[in-house]
Amino acid sequence: MPTMELRDYLRVLRRRWVSILVITVAVTAAAGAFTALQTSQYASTARLFVTTSQANDTQLLQGGQFSAQRVKSYADLITSRELAQRVIDDTGLKLEPGELTDRVSAEAVLDTVNLEITVTDPDAHQAQVIAQSYAEQLTDLVRELETPAGQTEAPIKATIVDAASFSDTPVSPQPKRNLALGLVLGLMLGFGLAVLRELLDTRVKSLDDVAEITDAPTLGTIAYDATAAKTPLLTQIPSHSPRAESFRVLRTNLQFVDVDSAQKVFVVSSAVPGEGKTSTAVNLALSLAQGGNRTLLVEADLRRPMAAKRLGMDEAVGLTNVLVGRIKAADVVQTHDDSGLSFVASGPIPPNPAELIQSNAMEDFLAYAREEYDIVLIDAPPLLPVTDAALLAAKADGALVILSHGKVTREQVRHSIERLDQVDAHLAGLVLNKVPAKGRSYGYGYGYGYSPADIEAS
Repeated sequence: MPTMELRDYLRVLRRRWVSILVITVAVTAAAGAFTALQTSQYASTARLFVTTSQANDTQLLQGGQFSAQRVKSYADLITSRELAQRVIDDTGLKLEPGELTDRVSAEAVLDTVNLEITVTDPDAHQAQVIAQSYAEQLTDLVRELETPAGQTEAPIKATIVDAASFSDTPVSPQPKRNLALGLVLGLMLGFGLAVLRELLDTRVKSLDDVAEITDAPTLGTIAYDATAAKTPLLTQIPSHSPRAESFRVLRTNLQFVDVDSAQKVFVVSSAVPGEGKTSTAVNLALSLAQGGNRTLLVEADLRRPMAAKRLGMDEAVGLTNVLVGRIKAADVVQTHDDSGLSFVASGPIPPNPAELIQSNAMEDFLAYAREEYDIVLIDAPPLLPVTDAALLAAKADGALVILSHGKVTREQVRHSIERLDQVDAHLAGLVLNKVPAKGRSYGYGYGYGYSPADIEAS
């Protein structure tokens, strides 16, 4: 299990403060409910002084030591059934001796010959009556036990110096103390569970998580947009929206990947399905086309093609028709009206996608695409379920791996990168997708927001 530093704990607090707060409130409320359900208990205390009858100083010192030792024995007598029965007979309580002993305690005051008897009871007056009876019955019991046979006086006696006290303030429950303990325990429990969840949670949720997995650059963070389902394309949203700005930043960073080499063909994939690799490929292609680049988007997911539907393009004829030699590549290229983006649909879904991708015809198609366009994006299947994406990446100049914030795990990302390494494919970079506004990094995709209204305000 990984170790955590102070900044990691602060990150846990920032990420999971809501759950910590909920647990803290719940535990504090439970402490409050427990306190409210408890029966109030009142206490009464009586004090006894134990002495010996000695004549001179030496005997007095020895007597004092003897008394101190006896006090401890008398404290133990407090919980005896004999003394409890005497108190019951004296007070007329409707209790068994065992029940009564649970309500009384005695303490020998340190370095003294004093003995304190404390009784707790739901009734303050009854607590006083019981405490006083215990003090009186103990003095009688001590006298009986300490009087030698054939004599009338005991060499040691217990004297009541403080009669049983009375207080109508309950000693328990203590609401303030219980609530404070509940608050502290709640915070500790909440934070402890949050740390445990963080250690067990291996999902990718930040650029730091990505950096721990690979040295490949993170080219962008795509802002989460709740309206993306209704308006999936960049051409359908305002140009100054956070999602549109995210793709412009990604477009810029992609153009600076290995500037010394002529990289033009990029495979766009993900570790597992559902991470948004198709929507990222489509919108990145639109952003590149809007930026003036001759851009071709190829729908090479020959198992579950979705790009044509997103763009509203014809999906009947496309890549598979070219790969089986029925149509020339130039004849399947469509143009997106709103952006000028060139697009090749997947065409009919074949029974052997992997074989078609490895064919010489695919090599010829990519050669055509390199010749005709400034940049080519290939929407490929996820890396882990099938081998298609890795095979395509081996023929391309690089792969862009889309990671869904809070969904894909670090282990899945590692396995995806291993898939690329196994075929000597180049990992051009990663893109963190569906990043909530509060979790956006200032590294790529600033997320400050700078709309026309902001410009006017400045």
